[in-house]
Amino acid sequence: MVSLKKVLLLFAVILFTVNPFRSVAEEGHTHGETSSSEEINAHIQHHLKDDYYFNFFTDSKTGKNYGFPLPVILIDGGLKVFSSGEFQHGDKVVEKDGQFYKLYHGKIYKTDAAGTITYDDKHHPTNAKPWDFSITKNVLGLMLAALLLFIGFTSLAKTYKNGSNVVPKGIGRALEPLVLYVRDEMAIPNIGHRYKEFMPYLLSVFFLIFLLNLLGLTPLGVNVTGNISVTLCLALFTFFITNFKANKDYWKHIFWMPGVPVPFKFVLAPIEVLGLFTKPFSLMVRLFANITAGHTVVMGLIAVVYLLQHQLTVVGSVSVSLILTLLLFFLELLVAFLQAFIFTMLSSLFIGMAVEEHSHH
Repeated sequence: MVSLKKVLLLFAVILFTVNPFRSVAEEGHTHGETSSSEEINAHIQHHLKDDYYFNFFTDSKTGKNYGFPLPVILIDGGLKVFSSGEFQHGDKVVEKDGQFYKLYHGKIYKTDAAGTITYDDKHHPTNAKPWDFSITKNVLGLMLAALLLFIGFTSLAKTYKNGSNVVPKGIGRALEPLVLYVRDEMAIPNIGHRYKEFMPYLLSVFFLIFLLNLLGLTPLGVNVTGNISVTLCLALFTFFITNFKANKDYWKHIFWMPGVPVPFKFVLAPIEVLGLFTKPFSLMVRLFANITAGHTVVMGLIAVVYLLQHQLTVVGSVSVSLILTLLLFFLELLVAFLQAFIFTMLSSLFIGMAVEEHSHH
């Protein structure tokens, strides 16, 4: 049975998430102002995008941001390291070693001392960009997830050192069933006797995606798996492992499918080659789209605090928003697991198809 302490903790998380919106709603109610749909959409877009500043929320009355700056690491005629706070959220041009940099629409460009941005015919900036290795909000989220996974699996490994029959304690007790689930329900059925060779990758990708999805539901506001660059990188890992570990039977079935009339082989080969790229593409888009959609809907429900404060009063709008967000929150917990499960299951399936040994008669 769920303890009262856990229930209160959950409500505290939800209330903390809604609280910044409630504060702004109260200010708008006091001054007879309501945030426009454009402002709400801008806030949602800001949440979904990566950032050089870890911003918890902004006081719309004073314009003050509550959070902390992250380190900017640039390579442009040498290494340049400074705080993103020097940009003052894009209002100031930063000078380092005679070079000038401006933060514009979430990207860093080289400019002159006045911060001039030039545009092409489609109004896209044409300024040069330095090599950017900065610690952004998403990078920090990845580091936090890696640290938590390292601590958790180190605890589980210490338990196994004491004997295979020792029951794990602490976080290891929660991790062990999931590890066995990945092994028994994904790796062994899909890969077969070579499953141990790919277990480190499958465990890493499952727990990383699952933990990042959970972090995205916290008031920290990170949206790592909702960043298509991250999902692309994960999908490429599956793509390279699948094709580098593939045996000759796998490539034979792609380029010269046995048992098929020769004319059809020339037709099927291009389709099979295209399938090599559609598989990782589907992994990338599925994870990105589902997480982005979930975050967008959650933020939209929280925006009810803005939109209905005059019709329902501040207390009523906050209550409706809280109830709807809480219901969707439980659904998103399921989605967080399902997306990690689907990505890992499909990865194991693709790997299994590549290493499967066919017997021809």
